[in-house]
Amino acid sequence: MTEIKQKVDVTIVGGGIVGAALASGLAQHGFQVAVLEQKTPAVFVAGSDPDVRISSIGAASAALLKQLDVWPAVLAMRTVPYRKLETWEWQTSAVNFDAESFGLPELGFMVENSVLQQALWQRLQQQPVQLLCPACLRDLQSKNGGWQLTLDNGEQLHARLVVGADGANSQVRQLAGIGIHGWNYAQSCMLINVRCELDAGDTTWQQFTPDGPRAFLPLFDSWASLVWYDSPARIRQLQAMSMPQLKKEIQAHFPPRVGRVTPVVAGSFPLVRRHATRYVLLGLALVGDAAHTINPLAGQGVNLGYRDVDALIEVLSESRLRAEDWASAAVLQRYQRKRLKDNLLMQSGMDMFYSAFSNQSAPLKVLRNLGLIVAQHSGVLKRQALRYALGL
Repeated sequence: MTEIKQKVDVTIVGGGIVGAALASGLAQHGFQVAVLEQKTPAVFVAGSDPDVRISSIGAASAALLKQLDVWPAVLAMRTVPYRKLETWEWQTSAVNFDAESFGLPELGFMVENSVLQQALWQRLQQQPVQLLCPACLRDLQSKNGGWQLTLDNGEQLHARLVVGADGANSQVRQLAGIGIHGWNYAQSCMLINVRCELDAGDTTWQQFTPDGPRAFLPLFDSWASLVWYDSPARIRQLQAMSMPQLKKEIQAHFPPRVGRVTPVVAGSFPLVRRHATRYVLLGLALVGDAAHTINPLAGQGVNLGYRDVDALIEVLSESRLRAEDWASAAVLQRYQRKRLKDNLLMQSGMDMFYSAFSNQSAPLKVLRNLGLIVAQHSGVLKRQALRYALGL
């Protein structure tokens, strides 16, 4: 393990795609940063099969990664832009978003999480950041105007600010005694990497069905990711199938436009909503999934995490320039005010969308499809929805 300095400005617990971005941004602004991560990111191998974990990166997230000088490394590995987005229940009520019609070069990018993390770690290794890996947090205690972190090997580290970027089951959040509101949705989600007969193209689409949405995310070359929402029991059944069996199920339950595809690897997870009751304490902050998880229906999870990162970097760097106590509760509350309502709004919006399309009442079905038709023909509404989703 790298030798631990006894005192740092900021310790970030979790070196994933959100925590690593925060570490890089704070290091750019002159903060002394340490990152605790349990596992070293896998080395990228050109020509390898894609990671089953995919993120849809919006314009604001891509801008942050460019600002951190991470984007060139992502491009050097692999990512693919998508330029069209379609969603429908009835084909006659489809809503279409086209980058060209909005004057944009693309709507966003599909990036494997492993590629994002590897690119971020390459950047961190070029910066004065302590990468403590493998390392696990064992204990966290408020001490001397900061926090004392005890690692699994018994070593200790003192930080003025601790940031929990350690995911939905955040140890930092639990050790700090911050509660959560949340529930399990009545569905699980399966991600399936497939090879297509033809190039996957630049259109991502989502169809609502009585059992849950079916989505198609284009990746590089002929690779694509299929997203299958269904009951937990049905997803467990699908997960237990062989790839030839799964192929038959895809052909039977995805719309014909998916074409002939061959599944290669699949993974699944339950859909859970969590929201921390607060994001900050004196000398402590939560970002990304440690603060909030969202129904992945619109692919906004990582984008919300990057909005957290952007806001926290801005708050801390501006406070430091003003010679304030940047780890104080008063300063960190500025970050909470910037992000908590926005995250709650996105969570609630996704919940309303999920509830509306989960209900099979005939009148509601007609009503929601009429709503999609109105949305398709409302230029202003479509533009505002797209700008918000992309963070523009």
